[in-house]
Amino acid sequence: MLAEVAAAALICLDPGHGTAPDVGRQLEPIGPGSARLKVKDPGGAAGEAPVALAVALRARALLLAHGYRVALTRSAPGYRGGNRERAGFCNARRATLMIRIHADGSVDPRRHGISTLVPELLPAWTADVYSASRRAGRILQQELVRSTHARDLGVVERGDLTGFNWADVPVVLVETGFLSNRREADLLRSPVYQQRLAGALARGAERFAG
Repeated sequence: MLAEVAAAALICLDPGHGTAPDVGRQLEPIGPGSARLKVKDPGGAAGEAPVALAVALRARALLLAHGYRVALTRSAPGYRGGNRERAGFCNARRATLMIRIHADGSVDPRRHGISTLVPELLPAWTADVYSASRRAGRILQQELVRSTHARDLGVVERGDLTGFNWADVPVVLVETGFLSNRREADLLRSPVYQQRLAGALARGAERFAG
């Protein structure tokens, strides 16, 4: 039974940022039919894009080894779309789960820890994915904290993220640590720690899907 579930499930991994600067500065609607616009990619924390991609590639390898299908929104720097396109990519593939992989930053270098963001309940945009996304968020946050022993910053609802509001599949965004914190930055750039994060994401995706 689990093998059948794995064969049917497609996990869509979205390594954050890495957008070509000329595209990243463009604007896109925050949700379907909205007049509110946001830039496609503000750039993220320093060094975030390569960390997110490294973790995504490791998670992909683990999920493929366990029989899951995996799609990546980007596999290199220079992505040519925005968060609307990233969500559309996963929607078009009818993903079982979309995992957006990021790292955090703060003006306070003491801040540290892992959080998982999920969509706020917005009837016009996220009602169809809200409950499943919440469940996925709780599972992934639990796995990430258990694997890394990082500070647990919890599951946080957000209504201002374009990549959530355009999603028609369950979606979460994991903030894997603070690149503005020296200790966590060193960990996030470490292949050993990246593998821990990837393992947690794979286990979380498997729990959610199966």
